[in-house]
Amino acid sequence: MGSPSEKRDKYRSFMYGDGEKNTKWVFGAPPNYDVVNKLFEQGRTKIWPSGSLEEKVQNLVKTMEMELFHKANPQDYKSIDATKYTSSVNGRKPLTVEGKREIGGGYNAFLQTSLPEMMRLYDPAKETKESSNQLFTTTFPRGFALEVLQVYSGPPVITYKFRHWAYMEGPFKGHPPTGELVELFGFAIFEVDEQMRIIKVEYFFDRGELLAPLIKGSKLQSAGELQVGCPVLGNTA
Repeated sequence: MGSPSEKRDKYRSFMYGDGEKNTKWVFGAPPNYDVVNKLFEQGRTKIWPSGSLEEKVQNLVKTMEMELFHKANPQDYKSIDATKYTSSVNGRKPLTVEGKREIGGGYNAFLQTSLPEMMRLYDPAKETKESSNQLFTTTFPRGFALEVLQVYSGPPVITYKFRHWAYMEGPFKGHPPTGELVELFGFAIFEVDEQMRIIKVEYFFDRGELLAPLIKGSKLQSAGELQVGCPVLGNTA
């Protein structure tokens, strides 16, 4: 094993090295993305040339998600200007860093909806950061991989098409695992500053693409005990 300054994640920046020696991590240490990186490498459809805009955008997206979920203090973010950052989903009201934290971040922020409560396959208003992470880590034990499929414009406004995917190898709210591939496609618009830090994000996608395949099977009589992955493990992007 090398020293922290020698370690690296080839798809994400700002996890190791001298610049992170004072970083406070939510789970006490940098996350380990080995499992989802393997899923990404096995399932990606594009391999972008080193140094290309597409590769840089993919790294930026993955790094942003890592920092938002795993770094405890916004002042430790390096892919984001936390003083200006806002994020919106399908034209909804933009959320600040603090706003995302208040609703549980992660899947709760990504799966916001205006659907009536009775029609919600997943209701962010009823989930916490902990419960949502437990739910999706159980449903997708190998993680929820992210691939940038196409970049349409460069900085300062970056528009790109993305693909998220996973295998449903665990139950979802009482519905049995199918083992099937689950995919979500969408578009995003990033605004970045002169230091390539993200200051604004807009996502556009149909969340039904992700959730509908998770309720294919009839509910189990008893969901049983959920086998939850270690929260230190990276399970998205």
